[in-house]
Amino acid sequence: MTEAPLTAREYRDLLSAALEEAITADARRPTAHTLFTPDSHRSALYVDNVVVQGGRGVGKTFWYWSLLDETLRGLAADEYRINRLRRLRVAPGYGLASRHDCYPGPMVLRGLLERGEDPYDIWYTVLLASLGQPDLLGLTEWADRIAWVRAHPGPAERTIEEADRRAYEDNIVHLLIFDALEHLQAERRQTDRLVGGILRLALQMRFATRSIRLKVFVRPDIFEAARHHFADASKLSAYSARLEWTPTDLYGLLFHYLGNEDGDTARRFRESTGGWVPEGDGSRQAPPRLLSGSEQAQKDVFEEIADPFMGSNVRRGKTYAWLPNHLMDGRGQVSPRSFLEALSTAAETTRSNHPDHGRALHHEGIRAGVQKASARRVEEVSEDTPWVELAIKPLAGYQVPIPEATVLSAWKEANLSAVLAEETARYAQADTPDLVRTGPRHPDDLARLITELIELGVMNKPRSDGRLDLPDVYRIAFGLGRRGGVPRSQA
Repeated sequence: MTEAPLTAREYRDLLSAALEEAITADARRPTAHTLFTPDSHRSALYVDNVVVQGGRGVGKTFWYWSLLDETLRGLAADEYRINRLRRLRVAPGYGLASRHDCYPGPMVLRGLLERGEDPYDIWYTVLLASLGQPDLLGLTEWADRIAWVRAHPGPAERTIEEADRRAYEDNIVHLLIFDALEHLQAERRQTDRLVGGILRLALQMRFATRSIRLKVFVRPDIFEAARHHFADASKLSAYSARLEWTPTDLYGLLFHYLGNEDGDTARRFRESTGGWVPEGDGSRQAPPRLLSGSEQAQKDVFEEIADPFMGSNVRRGKTYAWLPNHLMDGRGQVSPRSFLEALSTAAETTRSNHPDHGRALHHEGIRAGVQKASARRVEEVSEDTPWVELAIKPLAGYQVPIPEATVLSAWKEANLSAVLAEETARYAQADTPDLVRTGPRHPDDLARLITELIELGVMNKPRSDGRLDLPDVYRIAFGLGRRGGVPRSQA
């Protein structure tokens, strides 16, 4: 006897339970149940790609922890058919976890920089320690370890050469991985120097060795700034990948979480959608059509969960396409965290405001979810690049698309160049070491500020008439309007 399909309330409860962990993924270690392998991320795991760029919430920390875990590496090797992942010896070069034995933390790094240490020497020493250089293992302080390396360049070089030779003979690769680089130092100029040292070492190992590699998970703006701190940085572009998400990847991630939740409701969801394959680790592999193989199959399942339209009919938009479209930044990219948070909020809003609705997600709940995701995204960009908020604030109340001349006029009226100069001076003061210096590169050139905002994905210029737009994921929380669009956030 076939079981009855899930009710709207059961779907709603399943969404809330499954997505609670997903939207705080950076704070939790990945597991076999949460490991999701979109096709577009394959190149990020190529061992020879030493730089992996990605903004907030796209999976940098997820893959950092997955590479450190032998079991998860094996699962990724199977899914991506990258056998080389099974032949890695992985060590952390830097991350959020406190690991003084593996790398110096922010306080120690600040002291090392104040002593005049070269960032390259710091990370070269971290690499030697990860390779088990015996003289370093007997020293507990990083300052002493760096001093030993400086005093013994010959033995240090031979350690690299010997480790590379043995790894090549054993058909393995030593991989040193870096994450959370925005937390290296509060003062951005020091962070740029430190990341420049990591990238310089990564490039050197890529060309000088056969079996020693670095993999650096980094925000694009930090990567671009750090490249100015050493020669030949442009060569890294050939060994760089980006973590990006397509709409079908995002819906595949959603179904992956629903199908891997514990309990009877998740079991019934798997049975109703069919084709799930149990893995030996207890996880379940979704059928390809639900991951990224069939947009129509994804639409059919999602329309059992959410209203098919963002109103009473198709003129308001089809929900399956509408949701990712309204979460895209100016470069067409969607953070999976924003996507999942919007759905989680939609479930809670529907539960509160439309508890008897025939589907788990009411279209007004989805609009509320996009508003919540927009607010979170603006918080993130304001933390990462505070000058962006200063630039967009004078535009609050305007409606997009907006003529470039209107933007420049609003900025001049707000005396934006002076405001940015004042902020830059604050960051440069010796008695404010905890402030983060994040740009912009050309604070005195208002026209070039527009270019920088477009590069960050906060603005775009999609129209032939030259008018500027703000994607909804930023527009809503920043307080700009759009005719017929999602209402801007109210204070």
